[in-house]
Amino acid sequence: MNARGGAALTFGVAVALIAGITLGSGGANVMPVFVDDFASRFRLSDSGAGLVAATQLMATAVVTLLLAKRAARPGRVLMTRFGLALAGAGFLGATAATGPVTLVLANLVLGAGLGAVYAAATAALAATDDADKASAVTISGTVGVTALLIMGVPAANHGLGEGTGFLLMALCCLLAWPLIRRLPDGAATPDAGPAGGGGASAARPSVVLLLGTALLWAVTQGAWSYASVLGRQHTGMSHSAVSAVLAISSVVALVGAVVGPIAARRFGRMRSMAVFVTAQALAMAVLVLTHDPVLFTAAAVLWQTCQLAVLVQMLAAAALIDPTGRLVASLSGAGALGTGVGPLAVGAVLDDAGADVLGLVLALGTFVASLPLLRMTVTGAEASAERGLAPSPAADTG
Repeated sequence: MNARGGAALTFGVAVALIAGITLGSGGANVMPVFVDDFASRFRLSDSGAGLVAATQLMATAVVTLLLAKRAARPGRVLMTRFGLALAGAGFLGATAATGPVTLVLANLVLGAGLGAVYAAATAALAATDDADKASAVTISGTVGVTALLIMGVPAANHGLGEGTGFLLMALCCLLAWPLIRRLPDGAATPDAGPAGGGGASAARPSVVLLLGTALLWAVTQGAWSYASVLGRQHTGMSHSAVSAVLAISSVVALVGAVVGPIAARRFGRMRSMAVFVTAQALAMAVLVLTHDPVLFTAAAVLWQTCQLAVLVQMLAAAALIDPTGRLVASLSGAGALGTGVGPLAVGAVLDDAGADVLGLVLALGTFVASLPLLRMTVTGAEASAERGLAPSPAADTG
């Protein structure tokens, strides 16, 4: 342990964090594959499939936010396993669904289960002794495992029959059951009560911070959802070429998870975060507006790299401010909420105003959303400095 007094990031702890966050965010990350299954299996319209997807995503976001305070207390392994059981039952229900109604109900159940998993796993990030390293390792592992799921779920649907991709996800919930036993637990007394002593104030994120987080991920997820369409329409690239570019950018983006913590230590968290946010906003605008395939490819790679760097720094700063994990879980829930509404909002702007206006909206939205997050990074740096001078975590009375 160091001055933060957290759990060492051993192999078992890293595996537990990666398993929990991969499944907790799996609904959103694998959603394009799920939507394809919804639409083909039940012959749903685009709006119908989108409604089913929104049901799952909103359930995950709401439950994550509601359980953020509970996730700061002891019992994270039990909470995660309860979520895994509930999500597994929902995935099985989605596999056996016979109509749109049962499909919606199954997605509501699995979304709630994934929310419990996501709240506990993200809160556990704050219980490690090195928030930057834990965030970088966890996000990198999550990206890698998610890539396997994105390939495995459609392969199951096409090779074994429609709906079996959900059966694969249920199996993943079962496999994760023993892996999360090393999940770092919460403190016995995460806050000092209503009076506001200890970490109580830090554990309650402001509405502005939650809205900023939700807006940032609404912009990001919305742009990502339409990246393939924009690439084909504006650059003339084939569907397979655009898919290859986006896949490559997702893999290369892992550099951002490594560079983010290094830049924070070398140049300061606030300064490095501001640079990554600025580069992300400009790259996103270029990706939407450009008609050049080479520029589109470069913008996609830069955008995804900066996005992961921002995500790692955001989680690390929140963990430093609030070691109980409540702040991390709350921000994750707000991000999940933005992820759910982002594609709808971006699609509406694209239809009504066109790509030129959308590029401007996305860039400005990224800057505006980042302001409260940049302020949070300053607070995180101050908290880190204070804890570095304190003889023990108990001496930090807020």
